[in-house]
Amino acid sequence: MLDGLDRRIVAALERDARVSFAELAAEVGLSKTPCWKRVKALEDAGIIRGYSTRVDPARIGFGIEAFIQVSIDFEVSDAFEAAVKKHPLIRRCYATTGEADYLLQIVTVDMMALDRMLREELSRLPGVRRTVTSMAMREIKGDISFAEAAGRALRA
Repeated sequence: MLDGLDRRIVAALERDARVSFAELAAEVGLSKTPCWKRVKALEDAGIIRGYSTRVDPARIGFGIEAFIQVSIDFEVSDAFEAAVKKHPLIRRCYATTGEADYLLQIVTVDMMALDRMLREELSRLPGVRRTVTSMAMREIKGDISFAEAAGRALRA
């Protein structure tokens, strides 16, 4: 569980993971070394899983974003999941409850590429029985601060 100081550190890193330890320490009210130790402990505990760059898919040519509900034959779920992990256009995959077994978030360059991916690639993944595709028209909200969410959950 995160204490208040850890939540402030995580929130600051969620806003800008490139912040220096000196700037981070000043922002959360610590000196540099104790701040570095806190960040290291958060990394070691797996709370901070890594650092990455957020890229706008549309600005680099991926104009189509879709969500695909996938129903599979469960005896091949391990093979399906392994294939999904390797596919470069599948951004996210979640095992779900309800009518579908998985929900995929994918990107493609255009509608023709989406059609090709659905017919020639996704339908041929292990065990795929049925897919239902929904198109993203525009993003309303794309990220949350987990540190802020954790703080709010503790107050509830």
